[in-house]
Amino acid sequence: VQLVESGGGSVQAGGNLTLSCAAPALTPSGYCMGWFRQAPGKEREGVAAIFDRTYYAGSVKGRFIISEDDSKKTVFLQMNNLRPEDTAEYYCAAAWPAPPYWANVMAAGTYNHWGQGTQVTVS
Repeated sequence: VQLVESGGGSVQAGGNLTLSCAAPALTPSGYCMGWFRQAPGKEREGVAAIFDRTYYAGSVKGRFIISEDDSKKTVFLQMNNLRPEDTAEYYCAAAWPAPPYWANVMAAGTYNHWGQGTQVTVS
């Protein structure tokens, strides 16, 4: 399953960016989508996921919004009030077929398809 990301870039602190991830091969239902990020020297961490509901890391809750357009098989990550510590490579991920309901959707190991990554730099 190919995941195509777009929307990264450079922004000043307090600014906004929206990332997009297109997954045209996914069936209309039966999958979980997530966004992860990895800063230099740090482990990849879950940022947000959408499955039965939306999930957020504590560091982005209230600032980031994950959403999806089922018809276009695209998931979005709207990032508001960005901070320098949000600087990282951001990855879109899909768990398809859908993981069991007890799966940790904020864990990278739950996902079996990954995008190429898009850089977000906040200064």
